[in-house]
Amino acid sequence: MGRATGNYGEWGFATRAIHAGQEPDPATGATIVPIYATSTFTQEAPGQHKGYEYSRTANPTRTALETALAALEGGECGLAFASGLAATTAVLAALLRPGDEVVAAADLYGGTFRLLDKVFQPWGVTARYSDDRSPTGFANLLTAKTRLVWVETPTNPLLHILDIAAIAEVAHRHGALLAVDNTFASPYLQQPLRLGADLVVHSTTKYLGGHSDVVGGCVVGSRQVLEPIQFYQNAAGAVAGPFDAFLVLRGLKTLAVRMEQHCANARVLAEWLCRHPAVERVYYPGLPDHPGHEVARRQMRDFGGMISFRVRGGGEQARRVLSRLRLISLAESLGGVESLACHPATMTHASIPPQLREARGIDDGLIRLSVGIETVDDLRADLAQALAC
Repeated sequence: MGRATGNYGEWGFATRAIHAGQEPDPATGATIVPIYATSTFTQEAPGQHKGYEYSRTANPTRTALETALAALEGGECGLAFASGLAATTAVLAALLRPGDEVVAAADLYGGTFRLLDKVFQPWGVTARYSDDRSPTGFANLLTAKTRLVWVETPTNPLLHILDIAAIAEVAHRHGALLAVDNTFASPYLQQPLRLGADLVVHSTTKYLGGHSDVVGGCVVGSRQVLEPIQFYQNAAGAVAGPFDAFLVLRGLKTLAVRMEQHCANARVLAEWLCRHPAVERVYYPGLPDHPGHEVARRQMRDFGGMISFRVRGGGEQARRVLSRLRLISLAESLGGVESLACHPATMTHASIPPQLREARGIDDGLIRLSVGIETVDDLRADLAQALAC
C-alpha cells in the first residue's frame, strides 16, 4: 500500500504529481518508474524478500502510483484498483455487513447506483438516497444502522455541489464514515480529506489518467480506515496491473496543467451555452446563479471541466444534436484531453429505472459534456453547428 511519506507535503501540487513516489529506479537510475511486468519475485530464502512477493499483493509500479495518489489527496495511504467500480466495491464490501445502511445523494453515477441496488441490496445492505443535498437532508436519513455516507461533488451528471465539511460533521456525529467520489473534481481542484472526509475514491480512468487509454480506480485515506480495504484488495484481487499503473502515473505528471485548461474551456462554453436559444438550462458550478456556486468557491480551486445542459425539444432534439457533432465525440467516460459528449439517460445512467431517473432530473433532453483541452473556439463552433439543427 503506497503511503504519502518523506517531504511530499512540503511540495506544491504539480511537484508532487511529478515526483511523489517516483524517485529514480535504484537498480538502473531510470528517471521514469519502470513497468515491473512480473507476476512473482524471487526470494533469498523462505520469507526473506525485498518487500515484494506476488504482484496481486504488491508491485513496485503500483506502489509508486499509490504513493503518488496519497500525496496528491493529502492521505496517509493509497490503494490502486482495476477500475473505479472495483475501488467502490472494495470500500463497500470491506466496511459493510448485511443489515448495515448506506446514505447517498440521489444524484449519483449510474454504475454506483447499480452496484448498491443490484449487488449489495440482495446481500443485505440498504441504501437510502437523499434528494435534499443539505447536511440536514443527510441527517434526516441517518439511523443507528448507517455505517457509510457516500457522496459525489460535483455530482454526476447534474453538477450539484455538496458541502463536504458539513456533511462530514453530520456523518461523524452519527458514527458513520464519509466517502467522497472525487472523480469529477480531481485532487487538483478539491481534496476531501482536508475537509473532513474519511475516504476519497476515484475512477483513475478519468482526469487522473487523462488520455482515455486506461481503466483504473483508487481509494485514499488513513492507514487505519484503509486496513480492511487493503485486505479486501489482496483477497479479492481486483488490482491495477503494472502497465495500467504506469499509464496513470504518466497522466498525473500533467494533471495540474490539464485541469487549468479543462476549467478555462468549460467556463467559456458554459457562459456561451447559457446565451444560446436552443439551450433550456445549463448545469455548471462556475456560473454565479448555480445553487452551489458559493460552496464550490469555498471548497474547490476552480469549477471543473464538466458541463451538463438541457436542450429545448427534449430527447428527440438531444439525439439530433449529439448525432451532428463532428469534433466532439459521442462516448461514455470523461476527463480525457479530448472532448466527449454523452446522453446520460441512455448511456452512463441507463441502469437507473426510467421513472426514478427522470424524477432525479436525468431526462432524455439532458446532455453531459466533458470539455477537453482543444482550442475552445473549435469546440464552440462544433456545438454551434450541432445546436443549429
